[in-house]
Amino acid sequence: MDVMSGPYTIRGSVSLPEAELMWRFSKSSGPGGQHVNTTDSQVELRFDLAATEALPEVWKARALERLAGRLVDGVISVRSSEHRSQWRNRETAAVRLTALLAEATAPPPKPRRPTRIPRGINERRLREKKQRSQTKRGRDGRDWT
Repeated sequence: MDVMSGPYTIRGSVSLPEAELMWRFSKSSGPGGQHVNTTDSQVELRFDLAATEALPEVWKARALERLAGRLVDGVISVRSSEHRSQWRNRETAAVRLTALLAEATAPPPKPRRPTRIPRGINERRLREKKQRSQTKRGRDGRDWT
């Protein structure tokens, strides 16, 4: 079987080294006929986020904080079983892991600067409300006899 080539780029020049990725294969449910009973096509990719040296410390801390709910002892795992071939499931799992880490290590968005509503816009809104109120008051019907 062909082994996929690493490393997998997260962002910029930072990438995951193949040596730090732990692959596990098992039988997968789903389509495949008799073939599904004989091959280990489901892939589980594990990466020890807490112990890695591949990520800058700032990124690592950010990822550990954001992925805290998904980590088990500092290890993140991604599963893939939608394809019939193990090779394609390996590719999918690797892409998912890199996308997950890229999102988790992204810098936080810039804080929103509060802006004031221009006075003219506010005055126009109040003027239109007053006009609408007058229109509705005119529909009262008390003057009709």
